[in-house]
Amino acid sequence: MIYRFRVILDTHEDVFRDIEIDASMTMEDFHNAITQAFGFAGQEMASFYVSNEAWEQGEEIALFDMSEDESQVRVMNETILEDTVWEQQTRLIYIYDFLNMWTFLVELAEITEPEDGRIYPNLMFAHGQIPDEAPEKDFIIESEEGAEELEDEDYDLDAEDYDNLDFDENWN
Repeated sequence: MIYRFRVILDTHEDVFRDIEIDASMTMEDFHNAITQAFGFAGQEMASFYVSNEAWEQGEEIALFDMSEDESQVRVMNETILEDTVWEQQTRLIYIYDFLNMWTFLVELAEITEPEDGRIYPNLMFAHGQIPDEAPEKDFIIESEEGAEELEDEDYDLDAEDYDNLDFDENWN
């Protein structure tokens, strides 16, 4: 089966790519297709996150397992696309380059049969130019109660006063 995805850069301008990929390929293959479609070198850390209809971030599928605890993180080169996305689970969030936080909304648009002679993954359509810098994110506090708590806090910190910052500069 061939999955057809729309991969949308989370920005104010319309910037997206439509990509076809074989459902039996790995999430790493999909990661490589996305980075190539958007013109990235593909050398930065990245993760997919399973998402729901409200675009809430769920389980991580990382490029590499960098966790220090015993809980296993799914990794892209061991995770098959069709085991992550299907007709009832159509959305992913893709983050590329954790320093710049390029954020993409990925949605399965169609499942189809492969075309003879076509090589997958395949960039079907490209719209919009990627900006020079990753779009800044606006983090919103969902409840007004939480916003009032932040405004009422008096942090009164002095960065030059190391003794009172409760920071262990020899932590590692």
